[in-house]
Amino acid sequence: MQNEQPFQRLQVELERMIAKKGAGAKLPSEPALAKSLGVSRSTLREAMRTFEVQGLIRRRQGQGTFVVGKQKTFEGGLEVLESIETLSERIGLNVSMGEFDIKRFPVSEENRNLVPFPLKTTLIQIERTINTEERPIAYLVDILPVTILDEKDLQNGFDGSVLDWLLKRGDPVLSQSNTRIDSVEASSEIAHKLQIQRGAALLFFESDVYDTSNQIVTHSYSYFLPGYFDFHIVRQVAKKYFK
Repeated sequence: MQNEQPFQRLQVELERMIAKKGAGAKLPSEPALAKSLGVSRSTLREAMRTFEVQGLIRRRQGQGTFVVGKQKTFEGGLEVLESIETLSERIGLNVSMGEFDIKRFPVSEENRNLVPFPLKTTLIQIERTINTEERPIAYLVDILPVTILDEKDLQNGFDGSVLDWLLKRGDPVLSQSNTRIDSVEASSEIAHKLQIQRGAALLFFESDVYDTSNQIVTHSYSYFLPGYFDFHIVRQVAKKYFK
C-alpha cells in the first residue's frame, strides 16, 4: 500500500505549484514533473487526478496539463430537488448542454432489474453532459416512459434538464424524489465524456422521481465532478431531545 505521508507531501507541493501559476498556465510534462518532485509517474498521475476532479487543472489530449482559474461552486441543499440549470442561475454561472444522445428500448426480462418500470414498457434514455465555459462538469442519464416524454418533445427548447422540462409542462405533477448518494470511480466511458482520467472519484446520485400518485416518472443517474459541487443537508434535532 502506498505510504500516505509522502503522498500527502506530494499533494501539498503540487497544490503550491498550481497556486503560484496563473489560470491558463501550462504545467511541466509528466516525466519532467515526476523527476523534479522525485516520485514515480504513476504516483504523480494519481495525485494529478485528485486536482483534476477538484477543477484546479485541466488535461488536454496532445497539449498538456493547464491550470484552471478559480471556479464558482454549485451550492445547494439536497432537501429540495433542483436542476443544475436552476443552481447555475442562482450563482450567475452559465452552463450549456454538451454531448447529447437518445436511446429507445423496451423493458425486457434481461434488463428489468436495472429499471423500475413494468415489463414491455417502451422507455427513452436521455444522456448528456452539462458544461461550463471551461469543461464538462456533469454527466446525466434520465430513463422514463415514452408516454411521458419522447423524441419530439425534446425538439422544442430542451436545454438539458428533464426535471425542468417536466416541471414546466406540469403533467404529471411531481411530488418527491428518492436518491441514493455515493462516491464512484469513473469508468472508461464516463471518464471520456467528462474528459478526466479513468478511475477518478466522482459524486454519484441514483434517483427515482415520483408523481402525486406515487408512480415513478423518471429513473436517473448523475455523475458530478466534486470540485464544482458543494451539496449539503440541513438536519433537524430529534423531537425527543426537546422538553
